[in-house]
Amino acid sequence: MSKANIKIKLAAFFLIFGFAFGMGTDVTSSITAQPQTTTAQASTKVTASQAKQIAKINANLSKTQKKAKNWIAYRESRYNYSARNGNCYGRYQLLKSYLHGNYSPVNQEKVANQYASSRYGSWTKAKKFWQAHHWY
Repeated sequence: MSKANIKIKLAAFFLIFGFAFGMGTDVTSSITAQPQTTTAQASTKVTASQAKQIAKINANLSKTQKKAKNWIAYRESRYNYSARNGNCYGRYQLLKSYLHGNYSPVNQEKVANQYASSRYGSWTKAKKFWQAHHWY
């Protein structure tokens, strides 16, 4: 076996070893990585059960309303259910008092729908307000 062949095999081994143990450049983890939270009920990940409940909560929203809601969620928290900003919390940056201590994704979705409906009448109107004021 030649020196060049050994060097190539050694380099390949270290490359594979590095990626296997997270030492390489992993673009997907830097894009999807989200900060951990110390709040027990909060999570940036949604379980299958929560996803079903959230789908049920949002079932009555039209496609346009869902798009407006997602637009706001992106701007408020980058879709992060555990985002924090002073007295505001979660994906929609609701006042903590609105959530009554329940920071779960399901409760955030339910309360956000109630908030947008009662304050603006719809998510599309909430989006228009956000575009004019950079908050809703």
